[in-house]
Amino acid sequence: MPAPTTVEITRTLWQADNTSDDTHWVAMETPVALVFNGISHVVMMSTPADLEEFALGFSLSEGILETPEQLLDCHIEHTDSGIEVQLTITAKPFAALKQRRRNLVGRTGCGLCGAESLQQAIVPPTKVSSTINLGHRALQRAIAALGEQQRLQIQTGAVHGAAWCDSAGKILLVREDVGRHNALDKLLGARCRQFNADASSGFVLVTSRASYEMVAKTTSANIPLLASISAPTALAIKLAEQSGLTLIGFARAGRHAIYTHPHRISSETP
Repeated sequence: MPAPTTVEITRTLWQADNTSDDTHWVAMETPVALVFNGISHVVMMSTPADLEEFALGFSLSEGILETPEQLLDCHIEHTDSGIEVQLTITAKPFAALKQRRRNLVGRTGCGLCGAESLQQAIVPPTKVSSTINLGHRALQRAIAALGEQQRLQIQTGAVHGAAWCDSAGKILLVREDVGRHNALDKLLGARCRQFNADASSGFVLVTSRASYEMVAKTTSANIPLLASISAPTALAIKLAEQSGLTLIGFARAGRHAIYTHPHRISSETP
């Protein structure tokens, strides 16, 4: 049985000098361990939904797997302490994983917790070869539509969203999580499972800031454009420029700012 993603609690609400008790749905935050061939590699605080997609997306975006085919099996185990996602991977990536011996302890909003040195923290840019021609209005269509497709956010107000959109601005997939990196990894995993990722031209829209690691995860999937409703960081802009990624920040209704490679965005007729 899937783990619940929300719980209803009673709270005291103050408003206009009056207090009252009401009920509110709160997002669940659960320790999720990713276990590769019997060895626990990382524990992330996550919304307990879409965990197989999360495991696949994380494995690819963190460079543990080179292709989805290297994941042979994946199943979920519920324990008293949290949830274990048991992954069986092929020999080559498992040998490389053991060599790295990274010991990650993930936190909500945490990016590079598992890097053991400064050299590991900043990775070489991954060049984006995929292309997209996107109009300003198409991007605005996706921005306008995202909020109503975030079921958990509407219910709890506590989760991030990541959306996969086509070149017309139609949202094809949405994944949510208490962690912004987790939401993106879930989306990348879902995209691999539901689409031919190499042939599907589109872009990612996220409800968070555009940090260095959000850019790195996007470019690892050969996605040419990342749009964020909040600001990018300086390091994220630098990596996007080096990688050939079009990076958009402050993606709000009626406005957005293009920071790198603006050639992919053009005006178009309605």
